[in-house]
Amino acid sequence: MHWAILFLAGICEVVWAVGLKVSAGFTRFWPSVWTVVAMIASFVLLCAAMKKIPLGTAYAVWTGIGAAGTVLAGILMFGESRELSRLLFIGLILAGIIGLKATHTG
Repeated sequence: MHWAILFLAGICEVVWAVGLKVSAGFTRFWPSVWTVVAMIASFVLLCAAMKKIPLGTAYAVWTGIGAAGTVLAGILMFGESRELSRLLFIGLILAGIIGLKATHTG
């Protein structure tokens, strides 16, 4: 259950990172509201996940999901680069997340 919470926290991180762009520096009201809500949710969920997942593992997975998800969102929503090397390195981040999950005991 805590891994699902951590995954949701990572998704919320992607939402708020995208929201930073969409809100245009917090100059657009509703995108700004959703960005702040996603920020709060992301941190609350991360804290909940850390009750059972070690700090270093939880933080690395949370930031990894956020980084990989934000890159993918940038590609899909904003037409950012789809270079093979860029996708390869995102794959390495995802491999690290999977590795941390696979080696977690407890």
